Amino acid sequence: MRLLLLAPLAFLVGGCVAQTAVDVVTLPVKIASAGVDAVTTSQKEADRKRGRQLRKQEECLGKEERRARKERREPDHARCEDKRG
Repeated sequence: MRLLLLAPLAFLVGGCVAQTAVDVVTLPVKIASAGVDAVTTSQKEADRKRGRQLRKQEECLGKEERRARKERREPDHARCEDKRG
């Protein structure tokens, strides 16, 4: 009776050990690729960031235009310089 209960358990434990071994072997590769992804910037991310910068710049220029019109003066676009390093 015990043999019938232990036989399927042996197969399950063997699979767990094998899966754990695979996980341990592939862990350094997963860590390295996650590190590379964190350090590098994809083209899509760079485009998104540049788009945000352009929208902020245009928003600032619009505010300066409205402020200048309200104060009856020429707009000072230098206030909205792109401050990238």
